[in-house]
Amino acid sequence: MNAIETAYEQLLQPSPALITDITKIQGDIIILGAGGKMGPALAKLTRQAIDRAGISKKVTAVSRFSEPGVKENLEQAGVITLQADLLEDNQLQLLPLAENVLYLAGTKFGTTGKEYFTWAMNTYLPARVAEKYKDSRIVVFSTGNVYPLVPVLSGGATELTEPEPAGEYAQSCLGRERLFQYQSSKYNTPLFIYRLNYANDVSYGVLLEIARSVMEGRPVDIGMGHINAIWQGDANEMAIRALLYCEAPAKTVNITGPEMISVRWAAREFGSMFGKPPVFVNEEQHTALLSNAGEACRLFGYPNVSLKQMMEIQAEWLKHGGKTINKPTHYQERKGKF
Repeated sequence: MNAIETAYEQLLQPSPALITDITKIQGDIIILGAGGKMGPALAKLTRQAIDRAGISKKVTAVSRFSEPGVKENLEQAGVITLQADLLEDNQLQLLPLAENVLYLAGTKFGTTGKEYFTWAMNTYLPARVAEKYKDSRIVVFSTGNVYPLVPVLSGGATELTEPEPAGEYAQSCLGRERLFQYQSSKYNTPLFIYRLNYANDVSYGVLLEIARSVMEGRPVDIGMGHINAIWQGDANEMAIRALLYCEAPAKTVNITGPEMISVRWAAREFGSMFGKPPVFVNEEQHTALLSNAGEACRLFGYPNVSLKQMMEIQAEWLKHGGKTINKPTHYQERKGKF
């Protein structure tokens, strides 16, 4: 393991706050939809925090596990894995119950042309899961895309901002929230609706996309001129700790970093790191998809990994040829077409 990989691993370790909070969470934890971008790291972080706290608690990760090696890697880390297609109701009903559910299942890209599948994953399936796990605490991953574009000078959409989802992906995500809320009202299920944008790891995220464009000399689109970003490790910690804040009616919290990041500024910072001036296309608009993270910071504190730390390790990762995954965020999209 080289120096940059060592530095990256250090940023993935559970914080003292997470280790303390994991001891307060009663019961086992099941993660539904654990095979995506965040799920494997979330499962391993949960297991690490439990082990470091010296307590006994099962962590079960459920996914189709279509990507080779993910299932085996989780098992090596002490996570119980179950292979299942959650849309198949007979497979869903065979899953074990657990006092705590982290719900990550969903789909975004490829919505155009397969809208029916997006609605099935993002709205129909949540209703089925909420019914099965009606006696659990559930953290429901959602998205800041349910909000409208807001003026950059507004400070970002707060949890009191009325949803105005643009496009079928965002509409189906609001449907996810509403179906979970319906079942919560019916069964008094404690919920935490976790509206995320955007989680960043060295292998994916908006900062990677901006950095790579600068490094490769490709134009950086600044039509969506401002963004939010949070380190994936911090986002995962907040998801686990959110189990302590589930309520009925549901509690809704924006999960992101505290900064309103100028894409132009970020590109110029990366340009300095790479010794390459960035090239820009389009012009900043006065509105952007932005969330206000004030409530998340009140509950969980400021993120452990700062924006500059994220950018510096991202640049070093690319300089050293670190592995990345081809899952673009499409943060530039202003009309909700995914």
